Amino acid sequence: MVAAFSEQFDRHGAWRREMSSRLKNLAAWLRQQRLLDDATDESLQRLVEQLRSDKVMVAFVAEFSRGKSELINAVFFAGYGRRIMPASAGRTTMCPTELAYDAELPPCLRLLPIETRLQPQALMEWRMAPEQWTRVDLDVNDPQQLASAMEKVSEVRYVDQAQARALGFWHDDRPEDNPPVNAQGLVEVPRWRHALINMAHPLLRQGLVVLDTPGLNAIGAEPELTVNLIPQAQAVVFILAADTGVTKSDLGIWREHVATMQDSSSSRFVVLNKIDALWDELSTPAQIEAQIARQCADTARTLALQDDQVLALSAQKGLLAKVRGDAALLADSRLPHFEDLLGQQVLGARHAMLHDAIGAGVARAQAEAERTLAMRGRELSDQTIELNGLRGKNHQVIHQMRLRIEQEKADFDRSAASVLAVRSVHLKLLREVFQLLGNASIKRELAELNAALREPGLKLGIKKSYADGFERLRGVIRQVQALEGEIHAMLKAAFVQLNTDYGFALQAAEPPAMERFVSDLDAVERSHLRYLGVGHMLQLARAGFSEKLVRALLTRVRSIFETALGDIELWNKATTSQLDTQLRERRRAYGRRIDAVERIQDAAGSLDQRIHDLQQEQQALQATAQRLRELGHELRRASATDAADTAPPELTEVVPA
Repeated sequence: MVAAFSEQFDRHGAWRREMSSRLKNLAAWLRQQRLLDDATDESLQRLVEQLRSDKVMVAFVAEFSRGKSELINAVFFAGYGRRIMPASAGRTTMCPTELAYDAELPPCLRLLPIETRLQPQALMEWRMAPEQWTRVDLDVNDPQQLASAMEKVSEVRYVDQAQARALGFWHDDRPEDNPPVNAQGLVEVPRWRHALINMAHPLLRQGLVVLDTPGLNAIGAEPELTVNLIPQAQAVVFILAADTGVTKSDLGIWREHVATMQDSSSSRFVVLNKIDALWDELSTPAQIEAQIARQCADTARTLALQDDQVLALSAQKGLLAKVRGDAALLADSRLPHFEDLLGQQVLGARHAMLHDAIGAGVARAQAEAERTLAMRGRELSDQTIELNGLRGKNHQVIHQMRLRIEQEKADFDRSAASVLAVRSVHLKLLREVFQLLGNASIKRELAELNAALREPGLKLGIKKSYADGFERLRGVIRQVQALEGEIHAMLKAAFVQLNTDYGFALQAAEPPAMERFVSDLDAVERSHLRYLGVGHMLQLARAGFSEKLVRALLTRVRSIFETALGDIELWNKATTSQLDTQLRERRRAYGRRIDAVERIQDAAGSLDQRIHDLQQEQQALQATAQRLRELGHELRRASATDAADTAPPELTEVVPA
């Protein structure tokens, strides 16, 4: 019995591989026809890499003992015939745990000691220091060894209250949230700060990343988890217990870490787990159903959701049903409905995003190739007219034509200075853009916020510092947008002039849209605002916590600016490549014209043959243009369908002109 989500993810992975193969074939064909410039090549390579490395993260968020790990076992690991993630009674996952696949690493579990919280480095920095992690090798073919190794994420240690407070687990102002204390007065804290599991599970190999988070106490103490990692998940599954409904601690996690994710409303799932606790033999099926429906309605009302945004299921019974192959129990567990919804919404949105990216990339590649083909067609047509004009002319006329073509070529080569002038201004403006999006700019714009967060004591004016800092960052994006407009206007005017003077077909591409980066900054700001309320004032007063918040902020903003910079660099390369291509095609055309006249001078009888050759080349060019349109249509059509229903196109070789 294969889970619906697994089947959908398999199809999604097959589709990604199919589209990657088609894009590689398109690039190879364009290269064969000498229609692949550097920018188009890089653009297609980026698409292939995006399809290859695309990740779909599903984050499971809940208080302790709500059944997160059991739901992960039921959805992703039932094929092992047993539990893989620890899911016994009480607290199990004590630290945030990521399950993913990296082909460059052996199957292993890596654990970051909890003591690293006492140091200022952000979690992202610790990821770059593998020697600081404890590694446990995994045997993915031995479920028993695998499950035993996974038990390590449940390990705890006992420290005094001072150390627990320094680690972020003990709060004098919120004693109800503090972890258990043993008979010796020592506080129970997780042994590990973060766990990374690398294994070649079929779904993980295809790009699935599963994030299992611990309870409120651990989530709130790790700002990078809540401001960077969870917001980047394609789906956040918030889990409650069906028999208890929404408790105070559940509501705290929801309000602080899930409800604030406004941009991800379509990928938030609320799951009432453990409905088997309501399966009472003294109640009728209708009474049980009514009780479950009432709990779902109460939960939706408490969390301000629509009724259909809350699902009820039993992860434990779903896992048991899959292991036993019990279809009736699986249906009763309601797990398949959750898996189907997860696949439709999460993978459907991912598929749509990749489909749009493929469509835009193929359209750009096709437009550039068609522009080059059109230029070649005009050159062939002009040359045919030119040679037809030589019919019946004497040797002297042919010689004069050759001199005229050579003079045109020399004039054209000298005109390269005007092209260089355009490039000089273009690069000057681009350097300003690169400076605006560089690390020095980020640090400068966030300097006041950085200083405010690092000030000792209570940070009563921190909200204004955040608002000012993010407004400055948005101002940087607006400056970049203005420079983009200036560059685009300059290129547009220059291209019109070059097209008029030299018969080019240059077209200034629209600059990358910056609005999405403003939206990304807005989302980052919202993720930080949850830490700025009165309830977090004491937490913010701790230097270690503020330092982590600063580092998490810088990491996320740097990532946004680097993405914007990458888009602008590709736009710049597209402009440069277009100009280089048309210059190269024109020089090549001059060479062909001179060669044709030389051959006619050497043997006057070859004029008819040369005109015939040009006609053959024009026909081949038309066939190439037709094949280009067919390939673009086939690729876009395949992108909109499931990989199982499509096959890679057969690329018919067309001899390049």
